[in-house]
Amino acid sequence: MAQDDSVVSSQWLHEHLGQPDVKVLDASWYMPVENRDPWQEYQVAHIPGALFFDIDGILDRTTDLPHMLPSEGAFAAAVSALDIKNHDKVIVYDGKGFFSAPRVWWMFRVYGHNKVWVLDGGLPQWRASGFDIESSCPGDAILKSKAANSAVEMIYNGQLANSVTFQTEFQPQLFWTLEKVKHNVAAQTHQQVDARPKGRFDGVAPEPRKGVRSGHIPGTKCVPFPEMFDGAPMLLPADEIRKKFKQAGISLDRPIVVTCGSGVTACILALGLYRLGKNDIPVYDGSWTEWEAQPDHDYPKVTSTGS
Repeated sequence: MAQDDSVVSSQWLHEHLGQPDVKVLDASWYMPVENRDPWQEYQVAHIPGALFFDIDGILDRTTDLPHMLPSEGAFAAAVSALDIKNHDKVIVYDGKGFFSAPRVWWMFRVYGHNKVWVLDGGLPQWRASGFDIESSCPGDAILKSKAANSAVEMIYNGQLANSVTFQTEFQPQLFWTLEKVKHNVAAQTHQQVDARPKGRFDGVAPEPRKGVRSGHIPGTKCVPFPEMFDGAPMLLPADEIRKKFKQAGISLDRPIVVTCGSGVTACILALGLYRLGKNDIPVYDGSWTEWEAQPDHDYPKVTSTGS
């Protein structure tokens, strides 16, 4: 395990599974159109001892935007309910291999916990390595996952969650808001990179969310998130990741901010850039879903109609 890398191998996790300071989280989440239930899938098959981290439960309850970053207090309460301590090593994985786990990796880092890694290749790679899958779900694991969601709800209802033990320290440089991006469109201090597929970015393929036009924020370049990994899927070596950004016309010597549809796959680009030693890449949390909903005259968009 390298502290300066963003992933650990299945082999590493297999050797360290069960150690008291190694906590494993199943952070599977799927696009609404996929009709998959990650909570149900977790209960049927997961890495032994893993707890479920609900991206649609551990979120900001004051906005209609999907799965936005929860408040510092809500995150601390949820993580405490999952029995994660500040000295623990947190390993996050998902059911696709590289999809939603990097989002939770980013959330931990935003709140100051750097002992966090994504399992390289996720559940598919774990299975391919021939390691055990747990197919029954202990009541304790179900209770902890549900308690994490309840803790978030309590915080947003103004109640103190029981025994918050996890200490957070917000890292503002990793988190960008709508206004920061608006300022950047004019100032161009950071190169904006979008992780969505090219069709959605260009405005010729539909967005998966009803009522959201496709297109992109002016001045943004596109590096679709699957370009960060191979077919296994495993995170590409640093030199190949470097090549992908270079091919898209992005200078790795200048600051970068990443975006996507709703702040999930942008974190895959942040994960890839972390492998290149760039550990301060901000994610625009609201991403295109938030930007597209703003008035066009104040928040310009590039769509297939040229507007």
